Amino acid sequence: MKTCPRCESSIDDEARYCIECGAPQTEPAAEEFDEYVQRQAKQVAAESGTGAGGGSGGERRADGAGSGFASMEELTDREQLWRRGCYVAGYGTVVIALTLVPQIGSFLLILGGIAILPPIRRLTAGPLGSPLKREVMAGLYAVFAVTGIALLVLL
Repeated sequence: MKTCPRCESSIDDEARYCIECGAPQTEPAAEEFDEYVQRQAKQVAAESGTGAGGGSGGERRADGAGSGFASMEELTDREQLWRRGCYVAGYGTVVIALTLVPQIGSFLLILGGIAILPPIRRLTAGPLGSPLKREVMAGLYAVFAVTGIALLVLL
């Protein structure tokens, strides 16, 4: 009997795979296993809609298209500008609202600042099935901000 080089358990001399860890023990078994893994990867990629080459079909752009999340390098200049502007507007509004916290309108400003942040779009994607469009997020921001400012001025 020989031992498996991966898990060092005893295996039969004629075994193609280890019965403990499943590691291939012969060169043909290793090639067969490699082909199997590649077939499974292609099948999973086809089911997720990304294609066999792992192309950009599965990334989510800033406008909400796709099924994954794109890195900043994969976004267009306009989408990067939009995302950065959302961060500036969101965090700026929250910081200003925190200085006005005792007043009732500040809470709406905080909600508005949080609503426009790009990570909130990702968080809404789970329960809603898809992320809200950036126009919707900007609309929520505008409603909260205008209402909050109106309450600050009137009260």
